[in-house]
Amino acid sequence: MDGVHSELFLRVNGTTYTLTVDHRATLLDVLRERLDLTGAKKGCDHGQCGACTVLVDGRRSNSCLLLAVAQDGRRITTVEGLADGERLHPLQEAFLERDALQCGYCTPGQICSALGVLGEAAEGFPSHVTPYDADSGAPVELTADEIRERMSGNLCRCGAYPRIVEAVGDAVGEVSGAEVGA
Repeated sequence: MDGVHSELFLRVNGTTYTLTVDHRATLLDVLRERLDLTGAKKGCDHGQCGACTVLVDGRRSNSCLLLAVAQDGRRITTVEGLADGERLHPLQEAFLERDALQCGYCTPGQICSALGVLGEAAEGFPSHVTPYDADSGAPVELTADEIRERMSGNLCRCGAYPRIVEAVGDAVGEVSGAEVGA
């Protein structure tokens, strides 16, 4: 390439894209401006609010902090890739049923982060509030305290936190391992 641009391959929501991008472009900007996937939002652009959360190889990440060129060959899942046609993902359904949103700006990032939380807990990753005597590597029970702690990197200006915790709690057990590792 020309030294400022690189070609990369991204698998986004199951579709593979070949893109030529500027080395400085973030994954968030590529998703929104090049692929027209506007679910992930640019909130703070500093990795502090979580509005841009997507899953990269099944792990939640702030896409505003990731250089697109560093994601070459990775699997990216955005909120647009969670539904199965007209059938919403169980987390999307839970957010609607619990009315876990007000303005909705943070909701795509909240849902992607929640999906990552379910995967992390299922794989036994402890959080700050996980009891020290918990079995190492065993699935972590997602209590309200665990959910609050694990979702603390996703801010909601409207203050829908109680309903978000309830929605994530409702989705526990409803989401299979295949859905988590999307």
